[in-house]
Amino acid sequence: MLSPGRTEEAPQLLRRRAPLPVPAFAPAHRYPARAAAPDGPGVPARLGLACLLLLLLTLPPRIDASWWYIGALGARVICDNIPGLVSRQRQLCQRYPDIMRSLGEGARDWIRECQHQFRHHRWNCTTLDRDHTVFGRVMLRSSREAAFVYAISSAGVVHAITRACSQGELSVCSCDPYTRGRDRDQRGDFDWGGCSDNIHYGVRFAKAFVDAKEKRLKDARALMNLHNNRCGRTAVRRFLKLECKCHGVSGSCTLRTCWHALSDFRRTGDYLRRRYDGAVQVTATQDGANFTAARQGYRHATRADLVYFDNSPDYCVLDKAAGSLGTAGRVCSKTSRGTDGCEVMCCGRGYDTTRVTRVTQCECKFHWCCAVRCKECRDTVDVHTCKAPKKAEWLDQT
Repeated sequence: MLSPGRTEEAPQLLRRRAPLPVPAFAPAHRYPARAAAPDGPGVPARLGLACLLLLLLTLPPRIDASWWYIGALGARVICDNIPGLVSRQRQLCQRYPDIMRSLGEGARDWIRECQHQFRHHRWNCTTLDRDHTVFGRVMLRSSREAAFVYAISSAGVVHAITRACSQGELSVCSCDPYTRGRDRDQRGDFDWGGCSDNIHYGVRFAKAFVDAKEKRLKDARALMNLHNNRCGRTAVRRFLKLECKCHGVSGSCTLRTCWHALSDFRRTGDYLRRRYDGAVQVTATQDGANFTAARQGYRHATRADLVYFDNSPDYCVLDKAAGSLGTAGRVCSKTSRGTDGCEVMCCGRGYDTTRVTRVTQCECKFHWCCAVRCKECRDTVDVHTCKAPKKAEWLDQT
């Protein structure tokens, strides 16, 4: 059993190539059945059963909390109080509290990146305050938006932990211990040196932590999430870059020392955004172990593709069941013909125009020593915002 605070065995834990163990399913609770009357159940029993079935059919589906909520907790992470963690995730949280702090910072980074990538779209990766699911009911649907969120969240964990290892913020890892010796690229020979980012550790911990819940569920949605999680981890590795330092007389670069470094997370976000555009709609095979094309003639998904099952809602109006917040009040561009244009963003409902005055700093000058002084410039601009749907149309969706 893993005990809190133990870190001296951590490097050996994640250097093993075998996948980390996942706890078995907990046994279902069993309740003693009531003995039936000799002549069968009476009328009250049948009425009670009918009422229970009606209640179950009318209740909304349960939305599980997610480890994504760690990003909202920040430094206040207490493993026993984080909703939605399965036992394996809770064990890792207790054993590596410093990694959890990095993971929380990474969660805020990937959520900001998600919102940047979709800032001009009807669905703009909006999070819900004080909501343990972070994104609400929109993640219940196995849509391409869910596929993107799972991929970029997994990528964010890899990036955050890898960066923390190399910056010396974690006691259980440091620079990549495997990249050593000599190598060659298009410019010639070089020596591996410096501090290569330890992406091996980042990937292995992300796989152990992020995938733990899906490996317990073992259903079609879990299979989809695991696939998209892997796409996110692979995307970070894809953008490792080679950085070098030259040695020699007058910087002649007769000798080079090189190391692997993470690229800016924006490159990973841009790549996954393109994968979102080309995401493949699939269905699970009968054995539940793989995917097949959703319709005849559709292309089959590769390991690099994001996959999804369900078509997305249009996100035009407030729809609590679908998790759509609608686009009423969203700022749009009057002249754009893209997704940020008023025609597309407002779903044909039209827009309101408000004239506002913006105050910005301008004509900044450096004064010796050492201050920068600026003037205040006022600029009057028109701001266009989407109209709300008509009352009857809104009521149809809520």
